[in-house]
Amino acid sequence: MTYPEGLPVGDGWVPAPGTAAVTFPYDGTEIGRAPVGDAALALRAVEHADRLRRRVGALPAHVRRQVLGEVARDLADALPELVELLVLETGKPRVDCEVELRRSVATWQAAADEVAHLHGETVPLDIQASGEGLFGFWTRRPVGVVVGITGFNYPVLLASHKMAPALAAGCPVIVKPAPATPLATLRLVHLVRERLAAAGAPAGAVQLVTGDAEVGRALVTHPRVAAVSFTGSAAVGHRIARDAAPRRTVLELGSNAALVVAADADLDAAADAVVRGGYYASGQACISVQRVVAVDEVAGELEKRIAARLPEVTVGDPRDAGTRVSALVDEAATERVLDRVARARAAGARLVRGGVRAGRCLVPTLLADVPDGEPAWEEEIFGPVVCLRVVPDLTAAYDLVNASRYGLHVAVFTRALNTALRAVEELEAGGVVVNEVPGYRSDIAPYGGVKDSGTGREGPRFAIEELTVTRMAVIRP
Repeated sequence: MTYPEGLPVGDGWVPAPGTAAVTFPYDGTEIGRAPVGDAALALRAVEHADRLRRRVGALPAHVRRQVLGEVARDLADALPELVELLVLETGKPRVDCEVELRRSVATWQAAADEVAHLHGETVPLDIQASGEGLFGFWTRRPVGVVVGITGFNYPVLLASHKMAPALAAGCPVIVKPAPATPLATLRLVHLVRERLAAAGAPAGAVQLVTGDAEVGRALVTHPRVAAVSFTGSAAVGHRIARDAAPRRTVLELGSNAALVVAADADLDAAADAVVRGGYYASGQACISVQRVVAVDEVAGELEKRIAARLPEVTVGDPRDAGTRVSALVDEAATERVLDRVARARAAGARLVRGGVRAGRCLVPTLLADVPDGEPAWEEEIFGPVVCLRVVPDLTAAYDLVNASRYGLHVAVFTRALNTALRAVEELEAGGVVVNEVPGYRSDIAPYGGVKDSGTGREGPRFAIEELTVTRMAVIRP
């Protein structure tokens, strides 16, 4: 996959101060070298974006919609080669990389569709006596320069959810990908810039800078940046929120997603959801099933059914179509997950299956009765580990789910409408999913969390709202 050397900063590509190896997590081989930027290059990118912001904000709606739609089509055409690259740089199973890219295409197309819905409305000012004779209306205006910082696990999709709404809103955007997985994002940015230039828009409306935390800090603290959209860990997100203030922040900070199983649930469907939803992307997804909370009437049978299904989860080379779990992003991540499993067992948790390596990979793991306070239960484990707890009733289940400091997505399995509606009412999360995995996400829906799972919402319509401001007009004819 070809694109210019260096980094896309300004309207062209500039030499990077250095390079770093990008390795295939499954066997550690080097697949290429990525350009590495620095804080000076980050500042240069912000200054260029600031110079462009009025021009980008003035791009006609038909141009923005055209560019976004063409990117969607180009991305669909490039899907086979991008899948190959994603598998190699993320180590994620092929099936998950294919899903990521199909969702990315849908995200760009949805952003194109939303351009037509970016409008305001009139305001009846004469509802107050002081407004008699006045005409009022409001419009939505681009907020300005946007910085998008993405995680390593879904690099193209996360970058798409930063870039596409920003362009739809009329904002120049600077993307900082995760250091471990920059290559596919570089290819995407090159594709977008080509479409911008072909439409007569400035290519520099989209820029990309790689690098370490200092690069990120230079971006989020720059006074000319208007909004920061970040996907990653809670600890880093909290620091970004402090550093970025008073700029707008959209923070998607992960979770330890729960799946509640009621006494009337279809246990085969629930077990299938745990297996499908707990181990996809090798467990490196913020809304993968991490905690299963089952009422005691069905917990024992549910555990048997999950355990019986786990041997079906194929572990191995992510390039193979049948693989469902492969190596985590790096050795440090693998050791962290193994340590949390060992800590949980030492604290009294029961190992049902897994907890060991298969080469560089982790065998899909099921733990039961993990005590409160253990990181495997309390924190985001980001690996192929599911924890099962038993509760006496639904009240206890919902209370246990809500006791977490996170709240992104929660799933509930039940045949009863009142149980489902109660879950929607009582569970403290950005999304409640009934009779499906908590990892279900529609890319056009509002997506985000509460508590330590973040602030703001993604999904093109909702991200555009985050990246625009209302401007009120009052006219006395």
